[in-house]
Amino acid sequence: MNKIKNLVIVESPSKASTIEKYLGKDYEVVASKGHINDLATSGKGHLGIDVENGFTPTYTISSAKKSIVKQLKDEVRKADNVLLATDPDREGEAIAYHLANTLNIPLDQDNRIVFHEVTKPAVQKAISEPRQVDMDLVDSQETRRMLDRIIGFKLSTLLNSKIKSKSAGRVQSVALKLIVDREKEIAAFVPEEYWTITADFLKDKKDFQAQLTKIDGQKAEIAHEQEALKIRDDCLNNEFTVGEVSEEVKHRKPKLPYITSTLQQDAANKLNFTSKKTMSIAQRLYEGVNIGSTTTGLITYMRTDAARLSPVFMAQAREFIKENYGEKYCGYFHQKVDKNAQDAHEAIRPTNVENTPEKIASHLTNDELKLYKMIYYRTLAAMMADALFNSRTARLDCLNYEFTASGRTLIFDGYLKVYKDYESAEDKELPLLEKDERLKAQDVKADQHFTEPPLRYSEARLIKAMEENGIGRPSTYATIIDTIIKREYVSLQKSNEGSRIKVFVPTEQGILTTEKLDEYFSSIINVKYTSDMEKQLDDIAEGKLAKLDSLNQFYDPFMELVDNAKENMEKIAPVKVGRLCPQCGSELVERKSKYGVFIACSNYPKCKYHEDKEDENAQQEKKDYGTCPQCGNPLVEKRGKYGKFIACSNYPTCKYIQKKEKAAPVETGELCPECGSPLVKRKSRYGKDFIGCSNYPKCRYIKPSGRKKAEKAKDE
Repeated sequence: MNKIKNLVIVESPSKASTIEKYLGKDYEVVASKGHINDLATSGKGHLGIDVENGFTPTYTISSAKKSIVKQLKDEVRKADNVLLATDPDREGEAIAYHLANTLNIPLDQDNRIVFHEVTKPAVQKAISEPRQVDMDLVDSQETRRMLDRIIGFKLSTLLNSKIKSKSAGRVQSVALKLIVDREKEIAAFVPEEYWTITADFLKDKKDFQAQLTKIDGQKAEIAHEQEALKIRDDCLNNEFTVGEVSEEVKHRKPKLPYITSTLQQDAANKLNFTSKKTMSIAQRLYEGVNIGSTTTGLITYMRTDAARLSPVFMAQAREFIKENYGEKYCGYFHQKVDKNAQDAHEAIRPTNVENTPEKIASHLTNDELKLYKMIYYRTLAAMMADALFNSRTARLDCLNYEFTASGRTLIFDGYLKVYKDYESAEDKELPLLEKDERLKAQDVKADQHFTEPPLRYSEARLIKAMEENGIGRPSTYATIIDTIIKREYVSLQKSNEGSRIKVFVPTEQGILTTEKLDEYFSSIINVKYTSDMEKQLDDIAEGKLAKLDSLNQFYDPFMELVDNAKENMEKIAPVKVGRLCPQCGSELVERKSKYGVFIACSNYPKCKYHEDKEDENAQQEKKDYGTCPQCGNPLVEKRGKYGKFIACSNYPTCKYIQKKEKAAPVETGELCPECGSPLVKRKSRYGKDFIGCSNYPKCRYIKPSGRKKAEKAKDE
């Protein structure tokens, strides 16, 4: 047995490869590939939780992870020292705990290390500062997992039996509720008419506009065309007098560095990335990229809700800005403290300010470069000086109407020096105007508008709403969105805001699911309860609340709601299709599976007859395939794993299957260059069309495809 001095266990194989290069020959780094344990689906209610005995969980190793666990056990037996280096969050802490339990690694020893960036200094520093597994963080994650299992299993089973919904969950159902409630707001919205008045002027060869803001000293509110046209005519026929003119320098501050939610929002708005794609790319940038002579993580940990930056990085960034842009571009970063932020994470930032996007572009894919560039310049901008604008505002009076004109000119670009690709800084000039100066409008326009309903949620807007309402955590947003799409509760459709923006529209099943949850579980499936539960989980992580106290407070009231819904929620009967089962004569009904809607016998499971759903016209024109030559029952079209086929309707009692007739080859009008026989169109065993000799198998000539011809020409 080859002994190992130090074994380090991480989650990701790519991270393992990166870290091993930093640590030298005395270390071996292996990966668990995420969780090795999950709650079992055994026991009462298939929860994997013994509720009656202190909510004791039962964990199991999935079949996919058994070989990994065996390998890890072999490695641990050979090691003198084992360090658990899973991700630096609650989920990572729980993985470390389960690794220790499964691999017999003592939990009372300092064998847990944490780093927030995959760089050599950060990893070596973590190695020198091991600690014990934090059981408060583990309890918080375990509480979340048990709550999600109890709510998910109980509600999903109930809704599936009553209304055929595929699933429900503590967080996913609240996210769905946001979308459904917004759709109902839009449906109930009644547009109101309003008008705006704009005056066009020319001064010193510069065009500018002024907007009507007040009438008789009160805010201008114009509801009817007649009033709007009177104001327009009054202003066209009279001069304007310049009133108060003000000028001041205004600061525009840079945005804070990215946290998970703001990264996902900007990636959706600026790059058209889904949250799932954003997190996948960010994971690769975090775990390590080969940038020539070394492999290193390019960004810090991408699951965070804290916008702070480390003092070491800030000092390095300040020097970089001073050297590359000058002292005047150095700013002062003030972190906004968010009371809901968890864990001691930094913001998402580059690990090395010297790794500019331009410098490492050749080592990244196009999408990786886009995301890295956005992260890099957002962080650098946060450390830079404010942009300064000269802002000029003028009041223009005409009769009893007050107009306002404004303009701005950039006088110092500050952080926009590096961030102009992501934030507009266009000048909007306003010429010099003097008090009491009189002007004649070149034109005055009265424009009709109607109030707009609230916008449907795009992915970015939904993430922002979940963050603002405390629904879920940054690491869960992508999974929540992916789940409600896969469950067919919502669809993503093009909006009228632009071709790139897609919005969530709830399906009928999504609306029905939300309405039933509102009717029977409104005290639990709502924004406030979900947010309060996140606060409880934070308190458990900080040691302020016991895990059992939280679970006990939740369970009994929840089960009362479940029992009430079981008894009183109406069960939706399957839709009858108006035909009888050819096998037993019972009604045929529509049913749903993960593959879509199909038609089956209402007498299931006694009768297992089923068929594909066809539209009404197709049913009326249903083909007559004749009768079975073996038993005389009608022949019907069925679907198997290899496609459609014709078989006896009395299957499986009668197993007759009609053989397919092979289609005759179609001649192309060309002759084989090798034997002179006609060339014909054929299909390969993989279903691809090709042209070959009709004299097959004596002549095996196959006409080259367009791609092969091009390759041949290139070779020649």
